Amino acid sequence: MAGNSKRQGATRKTGSKKGMVIGSGGQSRRALRGKGPTPKAEDRVGHVAYKRKNAATKREAARGKDKQANELVAGRNPVAECLRAGVPATALYVAIGIDADDRVKESVHMAADRGVSVLEVSRPELDRLTNAAMHQGIALQVPPFEYAHPDDLLAAASDTGEPPLIVALDGVTDPRNLGAVIRSAAAFGANGVLLPQRRSAGMTAVAWRTSAGTAAKLPVAIATNLTRQLRAYADEGLMIVGLDADGTMPFDDFGLATSPLVVVVGSEGRGLSRLVKEACDATISIPMSAGVESLNASVAAGVVLAEAARRRRAAGRI
Repeated sequence: MAGNSKRQGATRKTGSKKGMVIGSGGQSRRALRGKGPTPKAEDRVGHVAYKRKNAATKREAARGKDKQANELVAGRNPVAECLRAGVPATALYVAIGIDADDRVKESVHMAADRGVSVLEVSRPELDRLTNAAMHQGIALQVPPFEYAHPDDLLAAASDTGEPPLIVALDGVTDPRNLGAVIRSAAAFGANGVLLPQRRSAGMTAVAWRTSAGTAAKLPVAIATNLTRQLRAYADEGLMIVGLDADGTMPFDDFGLATSPLVVVVGSEGRGLSRLVKEACDATISIPMSAGVESLNASVAAGVVLAEAARRRRAAGRI
């Protein structure tokens, strides 16, 4: 372009017709301004790296929030049972104008005796706090659950002087099933419940409610790797028995029930995972009527634990 070329005879004379000068990018307001160095990909809005970083930040924030969040146990019976069991609580919410029956009165008295704050709130507010659960006008706020270490379950067994009995869950993701298993484990003398860190239900308010407060009495531990932990228990002398529809051991021959034992319960649909099944010393199936494929995980656990407790009593082990 004339005026910008460095070829001889192509440069305009000073003071001649207006035009752009070399390297200006324009004149005055139209001149180009440098924007500095190019930002990193993860700092550029719209870039894939930026979106990935933003999503990871949100996930971490949500995970941290979940860890710190309190849980609410809703309903008159669950609240009363949790308080009777000594479940740690930080507040008791009671709806204004509630029809106070014996359960409500007992809950309020127990909370007051333990120094738990008793707060009156409107029903709409209680609906919001409990996410519209069936609260019956009362809810108990409990802090995040404190899980035990897998070794603590063996320590709890050694304190009793009886052969260890531990329940391990593989892929049970329904908190109601978890709560029911904990309740059965406590009822039939188990020393604790073991959960995998991934693909498992946790001790939420729903699990607290279903366990009827027994989770405060029975240790619940988390295993970073369930298969590895089962093998560690086996090295300590425990027998690992999994519940499986095609079990190798007949239910009537459940002689291992009186031994130091880990009962592994899989999910209702998928059953035991391959690696967990390979870690078992034996698998056992529950006899059922024709046409019934499987039992609910918590029901199956209850049946096997009841049989184990019966055989241990007969053998004088408990």
